[in-house]
Amino acid sequence: MPLKQLNAQQHVAATATSGKNLIIASAGTGKTSTIVGRIAYLLQNGTDPSKILLLTFTNKAAAEMVARLKRYFDAIIIDKIEAGTFHAVAYRWLKAKNPHLSLKQPGELKTLFRSVYDKRQFHRLSLATTPFSATFLYELYSLYQNSTLDTFSSWMEERYKEHISLLDIYQDIIDEFEATKEEYGFASFNDLLILTIKSLQKEPMEFAEVLVDEYQDTNTLQEALINALKPKSLFCVGDYDQSIYAFNGANIENISTFALRYDSANVYSLSVNYRSTRHILELANRVICKNERIYPKELKVGKSGESIPPKLLIFDTLFEQYQTIAQNIKASNTSYEDIAIIFRNNSSADGLEASLRELGIPCKRKGGTSFFDSKEIRFILDILTLLVNSKDLMAFIHTFEYAKNVGAALAKDIFLTLSHFGNGNLIEGIVAPVNRDLPNLKGAASRQLGLFDDHDEIGLASRFNGMGIDKRVLEHPIVQMARIETDALQFFEKFYRLFKELKREQSSQASISKIINSKLYEHVVNSLATQRAKLKTGEIDQTRKEEAKKRIYNKSKLLLELSRPYYDVSRFINAMILGGGELSEGEGVNLLTVHASKGLEFNDVYIVDLADSRFPNRKLMSKNGGLEEERRLFYVAVTRAKQKLYLSFAKYDKIKKVEYKPSQFLYEAGLLKESKEGVKDERS
Repeated sequence: MPLKQLNAQQHVAATATSGKNLIIASAGTGKTSTIVGRIAYLLQNGTDPSKILLLTFTNKAAAEMVARLKRYFDAIIIDKIEAGTFHAVAYRWLKAKNPHLSLKQPGELKTLFRSVYDKRQFHRLSLATTPFSATFLYELYSLYQNSTLDTFSSWMEERYKEHISLLDIYQDIIDEFEATKEEYGFASFNDLLILTIKSLQKEPMEFAEVLVDEYQDTNTLQEALINALKPKSLFCVGDYDQSIYAFNGANIENISTFALRYDSANVYSLSVNYRSTRHILELANRVICKNERIYPKELKVGKSGESIPPKLLIFDTLFEQYQTIAQNIKASNTSYEDIAIIFRNNSSADGLEASLRELGIPCKRKGGTSFFDSKEIRFILDILTLLVNSKDLMAFIHTFEYAKNVGAALAKDIFLTLSHFGNGNLIEGIVAPVNRDLPNLKGAASRQLGLFDDHDEIGLASRFNGMGIDKRVLEHPIVQMARIETDALQFFEKFYRLFKELKREQSSQASISKIINSKLYEHVVNSLATQRAKLKTGEIDQTRKEEAKKRIYNKSKLLLELSRPYYDVSRFINAMILGGGELSEGEGVNLLTVHASKGLEFNDVYIVDLADSRFPNRKLMSKNGGLEEERRLFYVAVTRAKQKLYLSFAKYDKIKKVEYKPSQFLYEAGLLKESKEGVKDERS
């Protein structure tokens, strides 16, 4: 059984008395084994599996723990455990009550937010302060939801006093945005937690124990969800020294004040590291001990065998640094997949990737666009989504992004107009519209700010004569919209023809095949391929464009294959909705930001650009968590290494003509010491 495989520290934690238990699990100390052991202990002592809730930060982590448990218990028992990410669990609960709820990705909601924001004509007002952009305001609103339970206005007043005069406008935009989401049944990831908390206040759910993985990464909203569950027993596992998501709203006080918030709390520590060698752990300890010690601990070596001291690499220039690291990897006996290059700033990745590719070394950058989020696949899924749910405004807006001179605001108005001509049904409004007057699209939003344009003019179909547009399209009432120009109507013609075809199809495969072979998709493919073939001079490389087209069609054919087991379009869309979020395509050397490296391990690790201002990043540390968070980032990066650790520093950037000093972490690690001659390598 899992408990027999635990060491003494893990066993004590896993068998703790029910109550408020916090387990400080340092890097590589077996937190997953401890959580699995804890669940096994609960099951062995008669806990109903349906009364166990496991909350994680990745679906992969939840799946791994469930898979381990199934080695020891019947799958029927384990499948009763509620397990998944905070958002996945909340989504399942909400979907069971509201099948029409539609989860939207941040990019989609930004587009919707922009469609609301763009109605406001800020230039009509005399403003002393430049208004925030739509994207920045959306991101601020999202951060606010994660960070506090206070009102948005008071949160903004505290941080952006110079924008106080604009708060009424910002709030008006947010109010309309929220009303639009509610009208169409859209939910953001934050909404899933907010709606679940509200649901729990009305209908409490009883769990014998709630287990939380990576507790140090929880934000205020996630902590509010945990509190709303009112668990009889709480088992939180995390590491204060690996809290690195302040920029994303993570609240380190959740873990640091655990013992203060719960009078009867028990705190256990796991300190035996089974991942890294003695020299790597000693270096990690030397640096992280500079941070305030909330929970005293020190990593201990749990693995035997050869221990190679970490190596400091010093270079004259950034370019030399990247080239030499690539050459070292080329000469290494370690498989490419077991090598990681970790950096603090994304700007480091381009030079590294170029140097690796130059030597024919394959590499992948985690955090790149997943298969399901690539534009060519997203377009097909959006068309399918409209077939299943004709009220999905976001899918429509994304589709019309490919029409020339059609922004988010106009796309939204086209959607509302088509729905109007279909008596509330978009598809009917496209293929079989009723003859009605244009709708009034001004809505009931606040007018007192005087920030809205008027769009009531009626256009004439005759303006499109001689354009070669299908007669049936010219007779469509959509041409009454004065803002519809030739390019937009030609796009609509392709859109109209496709939906005429799709209305007769039922199966996923047949529908996807129709989409791939349509003139509409041909238009989208040509648009994307042109973008991807554009040179810095603005010219289009035709060879590159044809290659891009082939890659796009190959991707679409893969989606066609994925749909094979799903006859029903709705079932296929549901299966794909959360797909791909954790994927990293490709193979080879791993190029990772520190944040992307968390939870992973590799035989060989290179931590690059360890220069003051780059790592620690002085600019970012002034906003998020300060020097202590930068030090925790360094600690996370170092503890990804199992056998070999290389830390590198370059003195000069030829392109920017900037000289660099070594990172203070190199001094704290004992790899450098100050001398009259300048930087001296302690290990040379």
